[in-house]
Amino acid sequence: MQITREETNRETEQDVQQYLTFMIRSEEYAVSILKVKEIIEYDTVTEVPKTPEWVRGVINLRGSVVPVIDLAPKFRLAPSVAGKLTCIVITEVQREGGATVMGVMADSVCEVIDLKPQDIEEPPTFGTHIKLDYLLGMARSGKKFCLILDTENVLSTDDLLELSDSVGETIENQQAELASVEATIASEPTPRVAEEATEEERTEAQSE
Repeated sequence: MQITREETNRETEQDVQQYLTFMIRSEEYAVSILKVKEIIEYDTVTEVPKTPEWVRGVINLRGSVVPVIDLAPKFRLAPSVAGKLTCIVITEVQREGGATVMGVMADSVCEVIDLKPQDIEEPPTFGTHIKLDYLLGMARSGKKFCLILDTENVLSTDDLLELSDSVGETIENQQAELASVEATIASEPTPRVAEEATEEERTEAQSE
């Protein structure tokens, strides 16, 4: 059977995968575009107590609570500093029981690149501060290399469970505080009732 050039090109196109590249602490990283749901502007992030340093906090994404992760501390770098170009890459991470939506803090988003399997090299065994389990490989980006992250391993199942418990506890505490405030407001008399009560007290005092 003879393979035509058109069939070869078609197979090559099918092998090509797209990756989103972004910067964290002057280092360029990439994740599969299939794992990216959207990119949003870095806005108000609510801190969550009793969470690791790499947990930046949570955001409200169209009614859903989404944790925001700062990978810099997880990669043994100084925590990221939010700037004008800082954004949040919303990704999906597979875990037991289904997919979990998470946000990854990025100093800036670079571009979407096309990579063939032969374009991806094995991650270096030395000279990097990132655990090899976090990497799928590396690919050339201009004169430098970008590190391709394994989104399933960057956050382990244990990390996700710990994070879910912390976020859930924070939400419960916020709901309890809100209910307490609402109950306090409901129990306080309105200004008019308070004034009427004061007039009644004055009348009783005068009659005595």
